Amino acid sequence: MAGQGLSDDDVRALREAVAAGRKPRVVFTASAGQIAGQVGQVVELTDPAGSDEFVVVRFGRDELPFSAADVAIAPRGAGRKPAEPKPEPEVPAEPVVEPEFVLDRPRVPAPRREEPSVEQQEQRPAPRRAVKSAKPKGPAGLTVTLAYADGEWTVAAQQGAKALAKPYVVKPAEALKMVALVDVAGVREAVEQILSAERAEAEQQAQKLRAELAEIEARLAELREAH
Repeated sequence: MAGQGLSDDDVRALREAVAAGRKPRVVFTASAGQIAGQVGQVVELTDPAGSDEFVVVRFGRDELPFSAADVAIAPRGAGRKPAEPKPEPEVPAEPVVEPEFVLDRPRVPAPRREEPSVEQQEQRPAPRRAVKSAKPKGPAGLTVTLAYADGEWTVAAQQGAKALAKPYVVKPAEALKMVALVDVAGVREAVEQILSAERAEAEQQAQKLRAELAEIEARLAELREAH
């Protein structure tokens, strides 16, 4: 079963092993997808500050970058093929061997296989590895809100989690112009109903004020006549 990713101590141990020229084995976790449970070899660890996928693993013929959550330290013996049992030798029947004369021939030593020197290894071109390109992040979304509450129209603006403009009061005519830009019949009807209700309330208040003003003027006329 695949592990739960690399800890900070695991990352330090892998860096020391790679620096010493070894290629430690790791097992892919469920975060790596379809290759979970497979075993690869760590060939390089880049700077984690530049990318989350800083663990370069050789898997088959490819060398791909993965994050610390995609791999875990492989247990001992992981990835090795079990040794096939050797067949028991058959005991042949003892043939009748007639004596013969054999001449001893000098044994020729097998040619030695020369290991490549350090300079030859350094001259070999480094294998190419696939690098995933990071997609640039776009700007945060912008939201402009036109609201009506308690007889006042307000406008506010926000970009992502940052408030660009706190709600401030606008005139009904300006609110109607903003709504006209939105070609939605239901929104326009709702705004017209609100404006009609405000207009009717304003007319009632005006009539009430006119009546009160008429009473005051009549009272004032009576006081003038009494004088």
